[in-house]
Amino acid sequence: MKSKYKIIIPIIIFAGLLVGFQAKTTPDPEKDKVLISLIRYALKKGHYEPMQMDDDFSKNVYDEFLDGLDPTKRFFYHSDIEEFSYYKLLIDDQIKNEDLSFFNLVYTRYTQRLKESKKYYKEILKDPFDFDKEGTFSIDYDNKQYANNEAELIQTWQDQLKVATLSRLHEKIRMQEKLKDDSVSKEDFDEVIDEPKTEDKAPEQPKTFEKLEREARESTRKSMDDFYDFMADLDQFDWFSVYLNSITLSFDPHTTYFAPKDKKRFDISMAGKLEGIGARLQKKEEYTTVVELISGGPAWRQGELEVGDAILKVAQGDEEPTDIIGMRLDDAIEFIKGKKGTEVRLTVLKLDGTLKVIPIIRDVVELEETFAKSTVVEKNGHNYGVINLPKFYIDFKERGYRNSATDMALEIERLKEENVKGLLIDLRNNGGGSLKTAIDIAGLFIEDGPVVQVKYRGEKPNVKSDKDKKVQWDGPLVILVNELSASASEIFAAAMQDYNRAVIIGSEQTFGKGTVQNLLPLNNYYTYPSDLGALKMTIQKFYRINGGSTQLKGVESDIAMPDRYTYMDIGERDEKRPLGWDKVSRADYVSLNYYENFNAVVNESKERIVSNPQFALIDKNARWLKEGRDDNTIFLNFDDYQEDIKKRETESKKFEAINDYQNNLTFKSPKYEIPLIQQDSVLSKKREVWHKNLSKDIYIEEALNVLADLKVKKEYLLVKNFQ
Repeated sequence: MKSKYKIIIPIIIFAGLLVGFQAKTTPDPEKDKVLISLIRYALKKGHYEPMQMDDDFSKNVYDEFLDGLDPTKRFFYHSDIEEFSYYKLLIDDQIKNEDLSFFNLVYTRYTQRLKESKKYYKEILKDPFDFDKEGTFSIDYDNKQYANNEAELIQTWQDQLKVATLSRLHEKIRMQEKLKDDSVSKEDFDEVIDEPKTEDKAPEQPKTFEKLEREARESTRKSMDDFYDFMADLDQFDWFSVYLNSITLSFDPHTTYFAPKDKKRFDISMAGKLEGIGARLQKKEEYTTVVELISGGPAWRQGELEVGDAILKVAQGDEEPTDIIGMRLDDAIEFIKGKKGTEVRLTVLKLDGTLKVIPIIRDVVELEETFAKSTVVEKNGHNYGVINLPKFYIDFKERGYRNSATDMALEIERLKEENVKGLLIDLRNNGGGSLKTAIDIAGLFIEDGPVVQVKYRGEKPNVKSDKDKKVQWDGPLVILVNELSASASEIFAAAMQDYNRAVIIGSEQTFGKGTVQNLLPLNNYYTYPSDLGALKMTIQKFYRINGGSTQLKGVESDIAMPDRYTYMDIGERDEKRPLGWDKVSRADYVSLNYYENFNAVVNESKERIVSNPQFALIDKNARWLKEGRDDNTIFLNFDDYQEDIKKRETESKKFEAINDYQNNLTFKSPKYEIPLIQQDSVLSKKREVWHKNLSKDIYIEEALNVLADLKVKKEYLLVKNFQ
């Protein structure tokens, strides 16, 4: 497992477990066997592309399970691995026979090694580290060997604890230097150095290197104490859930076992209301990473948290922060979410490698914040409409309730009243949602016809079509996407591209998730006295109407623009064991020759992008970010470590112009929304922030350039106008 975050690896070394932290439960071997049997049967019968449970499958489960337990190779010995390897090709047979010998052996040995390791960190952290000694530490754990004996294992702990302390020491010294310049407050200083708040405004005398080193070691020790406190609360079923997910994830990255508490949280999330910061988080190796900010939510309003940020520590207001690196996602979320009006302080690692403490006041986050919204912008004397669609939402339980398709149709009608000449639909960061609404939204821009093909395992594709001949919008259409536009977003964008109805602009390609999952509550299939949890399983695959799958390849933009994610490992193709790309027969549809100047507009946009120094700077920054994440070496000498970080920070200043960019466009709410804004200060603030962000958005600017240049052929306008 390759770490992406070089600068704060010191902290992550002491977590890295993919299990949950919860109260102990009584072991239930019979339940474990029932779960193994149920999951095996469900995967075999229902998964879109079931794997043969053979030796190759057995190897995958073996590797996935051991990596989940000991990703940094600081618990198991080489002799343990040799003993475990006896089962490497037998796990498939054990699963078929409900035999838990491999799991029981590894679980028992792991808990033994965990207990033994507890003494190492306390002994090592008693004495100062020698930071004058030359040396480096590699965080390329894929190529790291397990220790052969206790002396080697202690050396591993010595190195990892030294790196953890080194990181903290660097931050303490840096903050003390800033305090001298009055560039930070005493509160900020206390936050970083993990000291209690005092009445003093600032230390009268700078602390010595030795004192700061001692404080850094103490902070590392406290972090380890917290880690082992968490571990003490784990029970056998926590580890068994990891084992079950080692099985499911060997099929594809979206097939997952939900333990009972995870299933309950899923049910709560489906209610559409929660109290927290309004960010969607995902586990990326050891890190809890921001993958989406909910429009209008607390984090979105605060403005400092970004997609790609890794959350390292969480503090409840002024309380001591808790390290969450390596903590299971749901448990990390428990620390982050909380009651409306309370403050949470997140210590995050930014994409540029810097650490930042971000305070956020929690609030109620409702589905309303994810609904479609629109704005009007004037360009060259004409109005244009921008519709932001965060997801393809629908409420299946309440018939007639608003959904993304009806809302989109309504927004289009409202923008027509503004006499807009073209529509820009922003699907960036839209992870998908309802297939039905994706089809219905596509139907707003074409007369009728196929939109997507859906295929179950072993069956012919089922063509899903728009059957309503009404066209809601017949003017120029541009769709803006990025690497995080997925699933239903890709269905809609692909259909518009296949019909030649819209220009797709954005990242080189979208996410590439062309699969569908279904949630199966396991108690529905087996009567058992306790909750068995649920299985989220891939059951279908999407195909474009041209026959190609959106799986892996996503949708390639007609016009590609560089962004900070261009060279990052983001997308389905970067997941472990994703399903492959394939194609089916082309659906029966006619591609439209809709625009007079499609090719000319696309080519002119590409020329603008190539010659634009801001895009050149963005591309250079993206390459620099990738280079930083691929660097696996950490210096153990303090001066070398500081110099390496200062070099990165100096280099990062070259890219500050990216955040300072202004497109000189003015965005305003549609007329219908003006009285609503006047009555609702929260809504007013949301729109103010949104419009401010749009005015700094170079991607919106170029998409509007394309929109303004597009010309629809007269015959299409005439046909629509006479319907």
